[in-house]
Amino acid sequence: MRITRHFVDIGGRRVHYRRCGEGPALLMVHQSPRSSAEYESLMRQWGGYFTCIAPDTPGFGQSDPLPADSPTIDDFADALADLLDSLGIDRVPAYGFHSGAIILVTALKRHPARFSRLAAGGYAIWTAEESALFSDRYLPPFEPSDYGEHLTWLWNRLLEQSWFFPWFAVTPAHRLNLAHADIGRVDAAVRDMLDSGAAYRAGYGAVLRAPRDIPPADAVTPPVLITAYDGDPLQAHIDRLGTMPAGWAALKVASVAEHQLVSLAFLRAGHPDPRPVLVDCPDEGFWHVTTAAFDGLIHWRGRRGGTLHLHAPGRALDLLGAVDGLAIDLPGHGLSDRWPDAVPTHWAPWQAVIDGIAAQFGCSDIVMEPAPAGDPERLFPDLAPDRFGSYLTRAWAIVRAGHFFEPWYETGAAAARAFVADEVAAGALAREHRALIRASSARECLIARRSIEGGS
Repeated sequence: MRITRHFVDIGGRRVHYRRCGEGPALLMVHQSPRSSAEYESLMRQWGGYFTCIAPDTPGFGQSDPLPADSPTIDDFADALADLLDSLGIDRVPAYGFHSGAIILVTALKRHPARFSRLAAGGYAIWTAEESALFSDRYLPPFEPSDYGEHLTWLWNRLLEQSWFFPWFAVTPAHRLNLAHADIGRVDAAVRDMLDSGAAYRAGYGAVLRAPRDIPPADAVTPPVLITAYDGDPLQAHIDRLGTMPAGWAALKVASVAEHQLVSLAFLRAGHPDPRPVLVDCPDEGFWHVTTAAFDGLIHWRGRRGGTLHLHAPGRALDLLGAVDGLAIDLPGHGLSDRWPDAVPTHWAPWQAVIDGIAAQFGCSDIVMEPAPAGDPERLFPDLAPDRFGSYLTRAWAIVRAGHFFEPWYETGAAAARAFVADEVAAGALAREHRALIRASSARECLIARRSIEGGS
């Protein structure tokens, strides 16, 4: 089942959301510090029953942060109501996991008429001692460092979060029984954290500071189901919920699969609401392109007509700056989908995708950013995620060296290039670093471009 991606503007704040399915709307709110990407598998399962709408909450994924310096959980809850307004959704069932559940329960309390029912994966009820422990160390500042030291910390912090909870409490008492070294899961969380950057503290902090009270027993609210599976550190919190309103229930279940199964059954038990309308920004989005070799979403930004701007291999459209016309992320770059099969090393399949976008958006001219010089194999070595996260620091070293030498892997005087100090500031390198680790088809793209341009 296909997932589409969209942007919507809400009072000047851009919100990114994923959408899947054809039925009545279901709002899905991710945990922190993740993005809606974590729900892609679940959206494909539940999309047979609902039109799943999964936004990136403010400051996470591709959504802009809230304007307040220290937003509260109420601000995040109200942002959900604003999104429902923008999408023309009056009333909706909703699902949230961990901090997503905290945001949704707050939204349900503040806007009860907007929700028909809510399924939650865990609900934290911290003791005073636990709250003090979290406030001291859980959310350290996260800023890029000149030599990429922040990446070593980030990889190990997210890896060991499945080993200890909280992640920094490395003691036998805090050890979890579902520890893993799942490279794909850690890499996905790392990428989400890199997108969020320093903003993660605002969103995650609002959740940790949020009051943990649920409505009193005599409150009239939409029905709510809270479940937590074996190994979830919040399963023990089921016993802390106390007396709940009529229509609320809390269960301990054996597995993730059972949690998802009972949540889906609960959500489907409500009266179906209308299918939501599709809303998109006029100047940014994702266009589905189908050619003989490519079938996926291409991220675009700008305006129709005029010039279509293409970034160089290994880069992304947001590194082009402001352009007069339209810019896209090439397949396997930026936010665009990867090639579904082998990445082509001749230019015709790439040109077919470009021509499809140009025709759709009425672009009459095409301008390509200059390609880098050097050996494609050395310019773009394998940066597949590895057990120790070393691909992250390797990519950082590459983008840093690329400002001093051309090609980056040559360090002699003949390869030295002029640079501006601002270009190697950590924040600027962080943008290039994200583009490089996303560029899964950079090497093949460069080879393909050279097949029509020549050069070395």
